[in-house]
Amino acid sequence: MKIARHAKILELIETYEIETQDELAQKLCEEGFQVTQATVSRDIREMKLTKIATEMGRQKYAVISSNDTEVTERLTRVFKEAVLKMDYAQNMVVIKTLDGMGMAVAVALDNMETNGEILGTIAGDNTVFCVVRTHNQAAVIIEKLYRIIHSA
Repeated sequence: MKIARHAKILELIETYEIETQDELAQKLCEEGFQVTQATVSRDIREMKLTKIATEMGRQKYAVISSNDTEVTERLTRVFKEAVLKMDYAQNMVVIKTLDGMGMAVAVALDNMETNGEILGTIAGDNTVFCVVRTHNQAAVIIEKLYRIIHSA
């Protein structure tokens, strides 16, 4: 549950300009996660979120980018925990995830080092579509993603 909640927090702070712990707790409740302010506070600390200035001069939560390795490890863990199966057709990779984890997996994919092989992702509740340039690249991406899932 904690990994799913952390994935949802990443999704929410990417989607909305969340300024307060109460606002984050409210968004989590709207998404079906029953949390207290203390839980949200602990999650923010564990995930090492920080507040950054917005264009409007306000503040919002964001992932600290000073330690990209830690962020990458967190996103990889979300990816490994949420993906159920993958397949491809032509230049489209289709990834099936646990219910409610499609967006989190798409965020993880968008932040992975894929050398520009993935042109873009579209996420639903439990499905992610990745577009690559060619059929051959789709096969290569599937292999890379399976190696990530099965790595220690």
